[in-house]
Amino acid sequence: MEHPLLDERPARVAAEERMADIVLPNQTNGFGTMFGGDVMAMMDKAAAIAALRFCRQPVVTASSERTDFRIPISQGEIIEALARVIYVGKTSIVVRIHLYAEHPLLGDRRLCTTGYFSMVAVGAGEEPPLPVPGLLLEDDEARQEWRVGEEIHQGVVIRRRQQKASQF
Repeated sequence: MEHPLLDERPARVAAEERMADIVLPNQTNGFGTMFGGDVMAMMDKAAAIAALRFCRQPVVTASSERTDFRIPISQGEIIEALARVIYVGKTSIVVRIHLYAEHPLLGDRRLCTTGYFSMVAVGAGEEPPLPVPGLLLEDDEARQEWRVGEEIHQGVVIRRRQQKASQF
């Protein structure tokens, strides 16, 4: 059954959210590059902030999808995560995160990692979640990212159905 507020939900543009940090020695491996788990943790936080600011409801991470580690990130570099909501369903949100590294003295900046996180709005306590706002797509880039997000969301839905079916 469709939620009665689904057709009445407001729609908004998703702002790009930014988070910056510096890579410290305890975040690196024996090669002096940032642990993948620390990269994922920063991306997860950036995804949560983007989703929270977009829907202004409690959200949790449902899954991480298609994370590509392209270039290592070195100790002492400044890292910046750029996160944007690219797709919304009834209570689900797909967030795209680009993680950049920058040499602190030279200013050389490069895209190191891209990932997509599937977030879901949750209700407070025993309450069911409310539908998240609709997403306004202002340009061709936003429409293209929507298609990527929709594909990711459909993959998550199919995978969850298969997992439920295999439990019986």
